[in-house]
Amino acid sequence: MTVDVAGLVHTRTHHPEAVAEAAARRVRRPLLGASGRLMIVAADHPARGALGVGDRRLAMANRGDLLARLCLALSRPGVDGVLATADILDDLLLLGALDGKVVMGSMNRGGLQGAAFELDDRFTGHRAEDIQRLGFDAGKLLLRIDYDDPGSLNTLESTARAIDDMAARRLPVFVEPFISRRTGDGRLRNDLSAEAVTRSIAIASGLGGSSAYTWLKVPVTDDPDDMERVMETSTLPAVLLGGEVGGSVEEQAGAYEKWRGALRLPTVRGLVVGRSLLYPADGDVAAAVDTAVGLL
Repeated sequence: MTVDVAGLVHTRTHHPEAVAEAAARRVRRPLLGASGRLMIVAADHPARGALGVGDRRLAMANRGDLLARLCLALSRPGVDGVLATADILDDLLLLGALDGKVVMGSMNRGGLQGAAFELDDRFTGHRAEDIQRLGFDAGKLLLRIDYDDPGSLNTLESTARAIDDMAARRLPVFVEPFISRRTGDGRLRNDLSAEAVTRSIAIASGLGGSSAYTWLKVPVTDDPDDMERVMETSTLPAVLLGGEVGGSVEEQAGAYEKWRGALRLPTVRGLVVGRSLLYPADGDVAAAVDTAVGLL
């Protein structure tokens, strides 16, 4: 499909109130359907300056193309909803693509990819009050912890307060925790060893004054066989994140197999996947999404 970008710009220019009006009339649904599982497409990467997919450094930079891919993904059977920042969700509201879908607002995008302050990940996206006002269904926040970077403490504290704000409104919040380290050239890398993922889950689960509305959004460990032990760390419901998948069809197939095993664990309730479904190696978005849905 194609997206009428000129039409979106015209509406934004002449009728900015149309966004709130579209949010008010959006048809809502429960977070979980009859299956008790979730399949969410993620598209909050651009707001953190993370536009690359594989070796294509600016793959996500074309907004019209990204919106078309999102609309296609959301139209596929079994896709429950979308995770994105305000700019993208506003466009999807105006396009009428969010009726009957779970809508998750991305809350902290201040840790720009490659920045010296990347781990001081300020809450520059949706606030709890925005998610409530717009009638959205949940929020998501990123929590990267580097024991050698003081910026992580600021992120930890603000994460705890965001969890409190969401719980006070009885809104689910999905916390995506990592233990992260900088390499010799200063680049940030997430540690996906069993011990690191276990530690990140333990830390994230204890944040805030209540965990009643907290979900976890966790990666599959380097060795997928470790996931059963890792997921014993918490009783909080969890979804798997897709992460970056290599640029070949074989690597994409390998990612599906890693997700398949972890989805059988008792606390794992679904998938939140972005770039690997929206920009698959073979270019077939519908087939990639359908395969992921089939894993559930």
